[in-house]
Amino acid sequence: MSSPVKLFQPLTIRGTTLANRIVVSPLCMYSAVDGLAQPWHFAHLSTFARGKAGLVFTEATAVEARGRITPQCLGIWTDEQAEALKPIIVFIESMGCVPGIQLAHAGRKASTRAPFVEKGGSPLNHEDADSGGTPWQAVAPSALAVANGWPLPEELDSAGLVQVKDAFVAAARRAVAAGFKVIELHMAHGYLLHSFLSPLGNERDDAYGGDIEGRMRFPLEVAEAVRAAMPDELPLFARISAIDGREGGWSMDDSVLLSEKMSAVGVDVVDCSSGGIGGPPRFRIDDAGKALTTSSARGPGFQVPFSRQIRNEAGIKSMAVGVIIDPHQAEEILQSGGADLVALGREIMYDPFWPVHAAEALGVDPDYQMWPRQYAWAVDRRAQIKALNQDD
Repeated sequence: MSSPVKLFQPLTIRGTTLANRIVVSPLCMYSAVDGLAQPWHFAHLSTFARGKAGLVFTEATAVEARGRITPQCLGIWTDEQAEALKPIIVFIESMGCVPGIQLAHAGRKASTRAPFVEKGGSPLNHEDADSGGTPWQAVAPSALAVANGWPLPEELDSAGLVQVKDAFVAAARRAVAAGFKVIELHMAHGYLLHSFLSPLGNERDDAYGGDIEGRMRFPLEVAEAVRAAMPDELPLFARISAIDGREGGWSMDDSVLLSEKMSAVGVDVVDCSSGGIGGPPRFRIDDAGKALTTSSARGPGFQVPFSRQIRNEAGIKSMAVGVIIDPHQAEEILQSGGADLVALGREIMYDPFWPVHAAEALGVDPDYQMWPRQYAWAVDRRAQIKALNQDD
């Protein structure tokens, strides 16, 4: 019987069923080697599967080498890279969870230092070559630097557009062959596809620029081509920046229209984030290792109004993300029609077992049956402590 708690109701999209509505947001680890997943990636993603999130996404995974944010970003532009992800996929599914991958191209935000190195989040230069950080030429819709002091990207010509679209399609095919059950296209945060959408990143005067129809053209072509490369039973998500938050930038009305267009070409869920069209990556840190940019000053669920409007006006499923931290908050978002799914990032890194803790808090799993059987001793002890506290 289905749970009255919506957070733990299964959701079927096309032919894929998620056990619950909790999603692990794509979380960049900057720990790959030549685009290849490392033991860290297995340990990182397998933890969320043991915690029983319904859908576990890999981090933003580059569809071509020049589409990486940093030299340490994960990639899927080779068969070897796809093969390295297979053990992760197998384990996620063994836990009853669905493995997903976010396909990405950094665009003009590429060729950046990772956050863990000196001057993290700044452009690579040739001084970084000794540490494997040789800079490369970034590409974009227009030759506009992402911020002051950053190099100019190369404007993609017609052949370059075909090359990028083909890279997304090839990556999608590798992802499906590897065993991923959900694909998400990264169209947010100032990366390549978002830069095409926003008038602040796209000053082209050809068919892929100008008015909103022109600026949507390439991202929609990519979405349509990726959809065609996927089996019909697998869902396709798209993460968007619902607003640029800058004067003259992308707006919510634009996002509603884009979502309608994406639905028409086979996108199933719109993942609603925001911002990022200009300026350095959000992961910048200072000399003491403290983050220079953060969303923690924003209120809980600050992006839920975006997912609610997309869901209500565009006739497509939506996913909310951004300072979702409490199980009761997540349940209210779903019950009130704010989204069909909730994605957690920093909160689930802090507590990878958030889903099973949420089930306990919401009364869905009073006997701790959601926990992996290998942890039976731990949950039995937890039940004993709970009973003692109630007796007191």
